[in-house]
Amino acid sequence: MDDHNTPAAQALGLIADRFPHALGSILGGSAAQGRARPTSDLDVAVLLPSGETSRREVVRHDGRLAELFLHTLEDVPEHFARDRALRRGTVLFLYDQGLPLADPYGHVARTREQARTVLAAGPPPLTPAEWERGRYVLTCFMDDLTDTAPTERYEQLALADATLREAAHLLLAHRGGWTGIGKWLPRRLLNADAIRGEALLNGHRAVAEHADPAPLATAAEQVLDAVGGPMREGYTQRWSA
Repeated sequence: MDDHNTPAAQALGLIADRFPHALGSILGGSAAQGRARPTSDLDVAVLLPSGETSRREVVRHDGRLAELFLHTLEDVPEHFARDRALRRGTVLFLYDQGLPLADPYGHVARTREQARTVLAAGPPPLTPAEWERGRYVLTCFMDDLTDTAPTERYEQLALADATLREAAHLLLAHRGGWTGIGKWLPRRLLNADAIRGEALLNGHRAVAEHADPAPLATAAEQVLDAVGGPMREGYTQRWSA
């Protein structure tokens, strides 16, 4: 591949074109890990001077989509704290695992260290109420999945997705791991618990390919057993006045 067409070169061209005043930048996501496809977008974090507006922005540069994570140095701690509260760590992982593109003042290196400190602390633990609600929601989806007739494929597939998502959320919280969405969910799941994670993913595939909910229901129940068991009668959710 022509060096001018590499993801890093394209990201540098984008930054030079749109943010020549940037204090530093980093390329993240699949591109930084050598897993990008020709149609993959670029995930780029850009540090901006004071007075700029921190934001998330999607642009197209030289025919390629790029998702930009723009932060001023002053805003970085606030955005890292919000990222941790969401338990996904999207921007945190971008700085931790990304490829520095430009760092003339050392700001990217220092921001990476901040991100790694937050990641090392892990996501916040679930509250007792969040654990109970998670168990209840997963139990409901699991029960509905097993009760749905194989001929009701739309409902079965929707319930399989919901069961996988809720089981993954609980398992990752149980293991103290970061969650994810889209392609990052299976990656984080397998990284946190290869055995239970693979059982959930294989169970989900069994529903998709064979209309068989049993493996996924079994895998979900194993997750529930690890976090206190299924939650049915006795569950209470208090609403604020």
